[in-house]
Amino acid sequence: MPLMTPESRSETLIEALPYIQQYRGQTFVIKYGGSAMEDEHVVEKFLRDVVFLEAVGINPVLVHGGGKAITAKMKEAGLAAQFIDGLRATSETAIHIVEETLDRQINPSIVAKIQEFGGRARGFSGKDVFLARKLEKQAFIDGETIDLGFVGEAEGVRAEAVSEAVHAEIVPVISPIGSTAAGVVLNINADIAAASLAGELQASKLIYVTDVPGILTDPSQRDSLISSVTISQIDELIRRKVIAGGMIPKVQSATGALKKGVDKVHMIGGHIQHCLLLEIFTDAGIGTEIVH
Repeated sequence: MPLMTPESRSETLIEALPYIQQYRGQTFVIKYGGSAMEDEHVVEKFLRDVVFLEAVGINPVLVHGGGKAITAKMKEAGLAAQFIDGLRATSETAIHIVEETLDRQINPSIVAKIQEFGGRARGFSGKDVFLARKLEKQAFIDGETIDLGFVGEAEGVRAEAVSEAVHAEIVPVISPIGSTAAGVVLNINADIAAASLAGELQASKLIYVTDVPGILTDPSQRDSLISSVTISQIDELIRRKVIAGGMIPKVQSATGALKKGVDKVHMIGGHIQHCLLLEIFTDAGIGTEIVH
């Protein structure tokens, strides 16, 4: 790849300037998961983007996934991964694996990496942030009735400590689990958790970093990206099965966040190096935006 000329470097910085001015002081909730968490080089560039946001006066809040690591740990324990409408069925044994993997492995490693790059970060277990309610859903898979088990949704958000970290210019890093009023730990889809938190914080942006570049009219063709879509168009895309599987809870949580006061939702491919900077600070962007 040819080196950029000094002129092109300066143009890149100037292109970013109005966006830095516009978003200074605003809060962005970022859901971070999928392949963006697997490749060490991509991880480093993504988390440097997060540090960059904080350095220019934007307040990033990170809700991380961990699906592939959880699946691997479950496999070691002899448990098969099963999904119902994009949600992981979670047995009593599996919820302990989920909690251990998210809170004691993935969350601390993200915090440490942000600090390594000169940022300030604080880890939060989602148990302390999300008040959860059990989701009642079943499916008939391979001749067996499967219940979602220890899976919930966020019916409430306890955001005080997260807000304090934001005001102290510390990046909150939050795992996607919650606890019921009785203290039962439930697995929450990270997209749903991030959307609930974004609505509670009245975030300017909710950004999903995913395994795909955004919403595609043809999932087999990465160049079929829909650059912008409105809430009213989402249901039609689901009806036509343009949006299907694990994308359904993602876009439904996105529209829910918009209805709760979030200004704009972005879906971007985490496999693209420096995906956050390219989406936020360039005119063209790289993913799909969902707007009112």
